[in-house]
Amino acid sequence: MIELQGVTKSFGSNHVLRGVDLTIPRGESMVIIGGSGTGKSVLLKCILGLVRPDGGTITLDGQDVTTGDRDAFLARFGMLFQGGALFDSLTVWQNVAFRLLRGALKRPKAEAREIAIEKLRRVGLGPQVADLYPAELSGGMQKRVSLARAIAAEPEIIFFDEPTTGLDPIMAGVINELIREIVTEMGATAMTITHDMTSVRAISDRVAMLHGGKVRWTGEIAEMDTTSDPYVQQFIHGRPDGPIESLR
Repeated sequence: MIELQGVTKSFGSNHVLRGVDLTIPRGESMVIIGGSGTGKSVLLKCILGLVRPDGGTITLDGQDVTTGDRDAFLARFGMLFQGGALFDSLTVWQNVAFRLLRGALKRPKAEAREIAIEKLRRVGLGPQVADLYPAELSGGMQKRVSLARAIAAEPEIIFFDEPTTGLDPIMAGVINELIREIVTEMGATAMTITHDMTSVRAISDRVAMLHGGKVRWTGEIAEMDTTSDPYVQQFIHGRPDGPIESLR
């Protein structure tokens, strides 16, 4: 569904992406792993068109993502941001229904609220939270609201940027389970950026290892533990010695 060929991106002398080749099949959950600063977030921004690559091609269903109707293109995506990124001045339901209250996806206010409450229910939150503000919620509840917002418009593709950051192990497990269930129910194509190996094992069909601006390895989740690739083995086991240099 999404294909990247030879994608490069530099910021001055910092060569972040050095020729990324990656295919994300329709209806599968792809997780991108790699250390901090390896270009995972830049790669995601390139796919969304927030950052223009210096070279290479990125296609969605065979169409170049840099051409065509921008609004129609973005309407196909949902996004769960690393920090939640809820709007403090909007109530919970208004956050969830943000895309449904404006633009090409605009719905009547009453309908948008009804959809928001249903999506909140899907992530385990009752209607009593709908009129609260984000500051009145715990971190775990805020993450659930963000997930509800990501799926509110029934997107074909969902991006998850470090979905369990800042959560305790139990809540992280809950979020991972919700992500897996929702992606499967919707039949959505998912791309997740994370360095949390628990999340990788819980939500992925396929895994890609990004290091040094290139995809060093990609394969099914069942192959990750048995691959002989030294980058993958060092990363998943957290070893200080190996081809990935540690700052010591």
